[in-house]
Amino acid sequence: MNVRIGIDLGGTNVRVGLVDEQWNILNLIQEPTEAEKGHNYTIEKMKAMIEQIKDGKSIKGIGIGAPGPLDFKNGIILSPPNLPGWEEIPLVEIFEDHFSVPVYLNNDANVAGLAEAVAGSGVGSESVYYMTVSTGIGGAFIIDKQLFNGANGYAGEIGNMIVEPNGYKHNNLNQGSFEGLASGTSIGRRAYEQFGIEGGAKNVFFLANQGDQHAQIVIDDTVNYLAMGIANIAHVVNPQIFIVGGGVMESKQFILAPLQEKVKEYVYPQLASSIKIVPTTLGGHAGVIGAAMLVK
Repeated sequence: MNVRIGIDLGGTNVRVGLVDEQWNILNLIQEPTEAEKGHNYTIEKMKAMIEQIKDGKSIKGIGIGAPGPLDFKNGIILSPPNLPGWEEIPLVEIFEDHFSVPVYLNNDANVAGLAEAVAGSGVGSESVYYMTVSTGIGGAFIIDKQLFNGANGYAGEIGNMIVEPNGYKHNNLNQGSFEGLASGTSIGRRAYEQFGIEGGAKNVFFLANQGDQHAQIVIDDTVNYLAMGIANIAHVVNPQIFIVGGGVMESKQFILAPLQEKVKEYVYPQLASSIKIVPTTLGGHAGVIGAAMLVK
């Protein structure tokens, strides 16, 4: 059986899956990342998880999806904010030396997008733009089942795209950035600043479901910013389909339908009817499946 390992390395949990040629997860284990204990501790844990899940089987290779920034060409984790202390870690070299199989590394949003394009909501589509809206905002562009990484691996980094000049300054991103105005984090921030609503995005959606008008205003503003971002992407790369996932889309009943309509206001009339926005179908498995797809 031709199997490979897919690893979804996150700031909270690391998930390791054994994946077959049809992108089925044959076995999956999850452990806390415990990044605060240092990269060596987590890497040794990952090695043990791989040994456990492959259970003596011969594997074709290992793919890893990890938070950015990273150098995918040289397989190096650079300095991700949610993996403190992981500075210039040659992850691919470490795993290749240990397991003696090819190892591949890419951004977590990229691998999730690849999985959705090839085996999820994008099946049958020539070009797919995947967008994850959660704590932050990430993106991936897939053409003919191949990731478009860009010259330096920054293709799809839409969180830093400006949607409101002179708008809110979020972390180290541009003033008025897409992530600063349309992410789950920004929903909670705007709800508190404008209306004193506490509890973050989750409570905003809960209150909206109860008919709270202030919460609905925050959601409407979010849909507007999301529509701006999608319209900008549509005018640049014109994908056949947009797939939107992430924690915010757990409340897609408040987002999808109005977003589909709002985007039409920001694109050429001739383009409006062809823009298709759909939710993800692979859920939490996308990271592991997409990482396995990196194995050539």
